Amino acid sequence: MFGCECDCWDNVSEIYPFEPEHFALPSPLPQWPQGQGFATGRINLGEIEAVQITQFDSIWSCTPLHGKGKGVTFYKAVGIPDGFSSLGHYCQPNDRQLRGYVLVARDVASSKSAENNIHNSISNLPALTKPLNYTLIWSSKSNHNGVGYVWLPNAPVDYKSMGFVVTNEPDEPELEEVRCVRSDLTETCEAFDMIFDTDSMCSSFQVWNTRPSKRGMLGKGVSVGTFFCSTCVNSGDEFNITCLKNLDSTLQAMPNQDQIHALIKHYGPTVFFHPDDIYMPSSVRWFFENGALLYKNSNDMGVNIDSKGLNLPAGGKNDGQFWLDLPDNDDKRNVIKCGNIESAELYVHVKPAMGGTFTDIVMWVFCPFNGPATIKAGLVNIAMSKIGEHVSDWEHFTLRLSNFTGELWNMYFSQHSGGEWVDACDLEFIEGNRPIVYSSKCGHASFPHPGSYIEGSSLLGIGVRNDAARSNYFVDSSTKYEMIAAEYLGHGVVKEPHWLQYMREWGPTIVYDSRSELDKIISYLPFFLRFSVESLFELLPTELYGEEGPTGPKEKDNWVGDERD
Repeated sequence: MFGCECDCWDNVSEIYPFEPEHFALPSPLPQWPQGQGFATGRINLGEIEAVQITQFDSIWSCTPLHGKGKGVTFYKAVGIPDGFSSLGHYCQPNDRQLRGYVLVARDVASSKSAENNIHNSISNLPALTKPLNYTLIWSSKSNHNGVGYVWLPNAPVDYKSMGFVVTNEPDEPELEEVRCVRSDLTETCEAFDMIFDTDSMCSSFQVWNTRPSKRGMLGKGVSVGTFFCSTCVNSGDEFNITCLKNLDSTLQAMPNQDQIHALIKHYGPTVFFHPDDIYMPSSVRWFFENGALLYKNSNDMGVNIDSKGLNLPAGGKNDGQFWLDLPDNDDKRNVIKCGNIESAELYVHVKPAMGGTFTDIVMWVFCPFNGPATIKAGLVNIAMSKIGEHVSDWEHFTLRLSNFTGELWNMYFSQHSGGEWVDACDLEFIEGNRPIVYSSKCGHASFPHPGSYIEGSSLLGIGVRNDAARSNYFVDSSTKYEMIAAEYLGHGVVKEPHWLQYMREWGPTIVYDSRSELDKIISYLPFFLRFSVESLFELLPTELYGEEGPTGPKEKDNWVGDERD
C-alpha cells in the first residue's frame, strides 16, 4: 500500500458547498432520422454489447495538501441497465462541470462475429467474468477523516481489466463491482492528459485519462472512459488496463446519409473570419474558375484548370512534379488572393472514431491564399512582408459525436502544424447546439474563442501572433457544405470530387529571405531578450522560413489517422 499526504474527503457534498454541475448542451437533441444502429443507446461490438453511462454518484474527492491544483473526484456510474456490468470507475478534475462517460457491457455470445469465430479454447470462454480479487494500488488519509482507496481488479488468465475501482472504506471491493473482459476482445490503451498529481515528497500519485493506442479511421479500439493511475513507486510497471475492441466490421452504429445531414444541420459550426483579414475563403470551384493554373515540372507554362478539376492528375503520390499557382496577371492574382466568401463552403469528410463508437465529422476550409505572419516580440508587434505567405491554405476542424446518442462530445481545432481538442462544455455556441469557430487573421488557424494566440515561446513572449475575432465575415457550415467522402458507407455512396484525388501540391514551393526579416525583429527586442538569428529560428515555427506548397485534405495524416494531440 502506498500513502500520500493529501487533504482528502469521503463525503464531497458535505465538505464542498456545491456538487459539480452536470453539463448539458444548450438545446435538446432532435429526433434523428431512422437508421440501423446510430443513436439507439446501445452498440454491439461483436460478442459484447455496450451502453454509455453519463450519470454518476461521487465516491471520494482528493485535493493536494498545500492547495496545488484543483483536485479530482472519483465517481461510480449509476442507472446501469439490467444485465449490464460496470468495467471501472470514472474520474475528473474538480474545476469543471461534470462531463464524462464510462461504458458498461453485457455478454451477447449468440452474436459472435465471424471475425472472432476461431477454433481455440479462449473463444469458448465467456466474454465477461468477475475479477479474482483486487490489489490496493494507493490510499490516502487526512486530518479531516477523509479516506480513499484505489484498487486494481486482478483478472483471471485470458482476461484483462478495463479500469480501477475506488472506495472510501478499507475493505476490498465486492467481486460483483466490475467485470473483466476476455483478452481477445480487447485492445491496448495508453495514458494521456494527466488530470491529477499529488506531487508529494513521500510518493507521487498520478491520475491519467486513457484512450486506445491505435486510433483513427481504421482503429478498432473502443475507449471505456475509465482512468489510469500510478505512483512513483510502481510507475515502471506494465500498463495494467486495456480498452475494448469492436469486432463488428459492419460498423452498424455509424450514421447513414440522412443522419449525417441531420447532424450537420444541427451542429454545423459558424466560422467567423477576422474583421481585418483580407484573405477570405472561397469554394474550390471558384478558385479554378478564376484563373488558378496547373504547372508541371517539365513545362514552364501553366494550364487553366477545369471548374471541377477534371484535368488535374489523380492518384499516385506527391512526387513534386505538379503544383498549382495563381494567375500570372497581377490584377487577377490580387483578386484570387482575396478569395470569395460568398462562394465558400465547407468540405465534409465523415469517418469512424474510437472503433465506430464515435463519428468524426471533419470540415475542411479552403482559402486561395495565406497572408504574411505578424511576429509578437515582447510588447512589440512586427508585421512581416513575406514570411508566412503561401498559395492555397487548407485548414480544418472536427466534430466528434457519440454514436450512442448523437451528442456532440468534443471538437478539434487545427492550428497550423498542431491543434487542440476542446470539450463541448468549453465551446462557444450560437443558435442552439452549433459551435463557433474563430479563424485567425491571415493564417486561418481555428480557435474556440476570440483572442490573440501566440505560437512560439510563451515564456519569452516571442512568437507568431494569431488574432481571432467575430465579424460580419462568416460561413455557416450547417447550410454551406459539400460531403466529399464517407468511406464506411461503401464504394460510390458519396461521390468524391475529382480534385480530392489530386495528391500533389496546391501551391508552389516558397523559400523566404528570412534572415533580413528576422534581423528586423531582433532590433525591436529589449537588450536582455536579444538573440542571434539562429536562436530566433529555433523559437518560431519552422513553416515560417519556407515550405513546399500545401497538399490537399487526402494527403494529410488525419485523413485516415486521428487528430494530432
